[in-house]
Amino acid sequence: MVDPLAEVVTLLRPSAPFAKVATAAGRWRARRAEAGRPFFCAIVAGATRLTVDGHEPLALEQGDFVLVPAAFDFSVSSLEPPADDEETAYVFRPDGEIRHGDPDAPPDVRMLVGYCMFASPDARLLVSLLPQLVHVRGEPTLTTLVSLVHAEFRAQRPARNVVLSRLLDVLLIEALRSAPGHAASPGLVRGLADERLAVAIRRMHEQPTVSWTVAELAREAAMSRSAFFARFSRLVGVTPMDYLLGWRIALAKRLLSRDGATVADVAARVGYGSASAFSVAFTRHVGQPPAHFARRDRSVKRVSLT
Repeated sequence: MVDPLAEVVTLLRPSAPFAKVATAAGRWRARRAEAGRPFFCAIVAGATRLTVDGHEPLALEQGDFVLVPAAFDFSVSSLEPPADDEETAYVFRPDGEIRHGDPDAPPDVRMLVGYCMFASPDARLLVSLLPQLVHVRGEPTLTTLVSLVHAEFRAQRPARNVVLSRLLDVLLIEALRSAPGHAASPGLVRGLADERLAVAIRRMHEQPTVSWTVAELAREAAMSRSAFFARFSRLVGVTPMDYLLGWRIALAKRLLSRDGATVADVAARVGYGSASAFSVAFTRHVGQPPAHFARRDRSVKRVSLT
């Protein structure tokens, strides 16, 4: 059986360029303004407060794990942050930890934080299928996985990048599948948590070449057309046809990046009856014709290998 969540994470091609242990004491605040990088945080001991732009503040405690697939403005602070809105001072300790707040007091919280990178040329589209924020409580597997990521960074052993790539795959899938479906923001995880919608989503992933309609997908989900359309749009955050188009484009980009792939072959493999119809849809969605995308992507890969 096709696993849509695993397919999306695999296509994202995650890597982990940065992870660190952070501790804090007293009243403190660390503010970050990012450009959509994936951010994760595991609370090893103590408690802290996470405020992500567009979401209610979260009180995080030992054993909590948070993943923000596309982080922009956010802050981490003590449970009672400083009265002003400014970031407090921090220092780097000799053991490599970063300390926020009082540098001499015993730490109130210890956390493992880091950033990922998604190498997929369609990362923005794929990330839009994920929840905006994943908060998992009481899953020791996640804390263990993040600890392994950090240990691999520090060890500098042979095959480090290969090991990190595999760990990040597992970490992202574990975080996403551990997220409570009913509490997640709209996205693929929440759609898959719904038994009826999950059937339709799996069908789209199993058979992207089928000329699906909303009515046919509704029958797969054993729902009326109107009820299926409304429920899918509410839980997944996009309409069924927009989801199907996005998935086909993501598959097409992967296929076009391979040497020898023709536009006609790719069109047939992602559900288009002609190369011209595929080219129109691809150009409208991506902003450039598929042939141009393929040449540019392959040249970038060749440069990166030299």
